[in-house]
Amino acid sequence: MKKLICAAAMLMSTTTLAQAEGTLQLFNWGNYTNPELLAKFEKETGIKVTVTDYDSNDAALAKIEAGGHGFDLVVPTHQYVQIYAEKGLIVPLDLAKIPHHSNIAPEWMDVSWDKGRTLTIPWQWGTTGIAVNTSVYKGDVNTSDVFINVPEELKGKINVVPEMNDIVNLAVMWAGGEPCSEDKEVLKKARDALVAAKPNWISMDYGATEKMSNNDWAASVNWNGSTMRVRLANPDVAYGYPKEGYPVWMDSVALLKDAQNVEEAYKFLDFIALPENAGLISAFARYANGISGSEAFMPEDMKAAPEVVIPEEFKAAGTFIPTCSPLAQEYMTAIWTELQK
Repeated sequence: MKKLICAAAMLMSTTTLAQAEGTLQLFNWGNYTNPELLAKFEKETGIKVTVTDYDSNDAALAKIEAGGHGFDLVVPTHQYVQIYAEKGLIVPLDLAKIPHHSNIAPEWMDVSWDKGRTLTIPWQWGTTGIAVNTSVYKGDVNTSDVFINVPEELKGKINVVPEMNDIVNLAVMWAGGEPCSEDKEVLKKARDALVAAKPNWISMDYGATEKMSNNDWAASVNWNGSTMRVRLANPDVAYGYPKEGYPVWMDSVALLKDAQNVEEAYKFLDFIALPENAGLISAFARYANGISGSEAFMPEDMKAAPEVVIPEEFKAAGTFIPTCSPLAQEYMTAIWTELQK
């Protein structure tokens, strides 16, 4: 009987390995991966990619940290890259296996969160601002007052994405502070303003691309590429860059330490470093990427889109959110917890 059990176990193990060959598990943000990109990759390599979605950096990190997830690649936002690295969840890349690594644009090659790009390959980058249906509200959209001091026209009609780093730091900058602030007075002002504003929000949810396109919401704190997709469906929608300050971010692809399909993962990392493939990534989600020459493969309507090309007058207000100190993270989490009540 023991021999039969062992034989069965060996057969199951062999079958599992056979199934794993030519596959890849990508853990990525929802509604963020172009099916055409995956079809092209499978056609060229024979490798089938399965995408599992997540909706926040914290949720993704918790899932990876818990182990047993089965993913090979993850797409964290820039300030989370070093957190993944310090926790030993991702590994340095073997650049010899990514011959197109040099296609990374110079401005994205030696970034503070990944010096020399030894941990990640760019996916997309963008901003967090305000999407507003201008047929409902005709006031200034370039201010966080839209969701903090909600105009009468938008009360009960504005959504706020449930992404802690974006929302708390938008409020902190509105209150006159710097991202990842440890200033208790600034933090109190930000917290009080958010708590007071919440009754005027319709929800704290994702899905602005669909719900603003369908006029279910009149406004939302939202990301720029999603807002461009909304505008293409609903021309009344405009994207605002809060003058008090707004986050700029980049999501990049990292190889997980416990990846099972490592060679397949390297093929994918090299694949997305090609300009034509990076262009496909952008064409779907409508964000810029970090690969030189990809502009030639992006849709014409992206090249001058106000959601993609930051207007000169608002560039100075944008800032990359750093990896917050443990104390700043504690304060931010406390504000967020109170906001969820």
